[in-house]
Amino acid sequence: MKKILFILGLLGLIIFSAFYAKRKFYNPNHQFENAKKEVKKLADKDEIKDGDLIFQTSLSRQSKAIQLATKSKYSHCGIIYKENGQYFVFEAVQPVKTTPLDKWIARGKNGHFVIKRLKNADKILTTKTLQKMKREGRKFNGKSYDLTFEWNDDKIYCSELIWKIYQRATGTEIGKLEKLSDFDLTNKVVQQKMKERYDNNIPMNEIVISPAAIFESEVLTTVIQN
Repeated sequence: MKKILFILGLLGLIIFSAFYAKRKFYNPNHQFENAKKEVKKLADKDEIKDGDLIFQTSLSRQSKAIQLATKSKYSHCGIIYKENGQYFVFEAVQPVKTTPLDKWIARGKNGHFVIKRLKNADKILTTKTLQKMKREGRKFNGKSYDLTFEWNDDKIYCSELIWKIYQRATGTEIGKLEKLSDFDLTNKVVQQKMKERYDNNIPMNEIVISPAAIFESEVLTTVIQN
């Protein structure tokens, strides 16, 4: 009897410890504190540069569909800028806005992120060019997120924002443009999301740039992976 009680007590302790660890790990405040420390460490080492691109697995409702359709775990991205000694991410959410880097990182799955940079950034991203990128970005600031991924400037989604800013300010195309029909639309999760957005009128020939296409672009190199 004592042995059984001991085993039950031990199992209870293990379950409680696992629950506490999981709760702490997914606690938003805990994740934000970790992100703050990470950003400070990277900033102290001067490892982040103006114009860097950052990727994460979003926890948004459409994230899983994007991952399945593009066969990539990265479903959200933005451009990092440094303003008054602080780092921010210019991103297309609802609406297009600037978000402190630590808050942006903490918002993603498990606080994981990857930062990439143009291979020839030292030559391309001059002070003048970065100013031009920011001017281009301001044209989109405050615009609504594009839920139907149309290739116009009325609304805009995250990877489209990056692609257009870089192309218009530097002439560099980051990632291969595709059509909606190029993605894997066979999964039920994807099909359900497509039904919500388009009903039965799916624009299969719509030009699209995905976070995966930018992430895999040959003009970029990975500088930070956490």
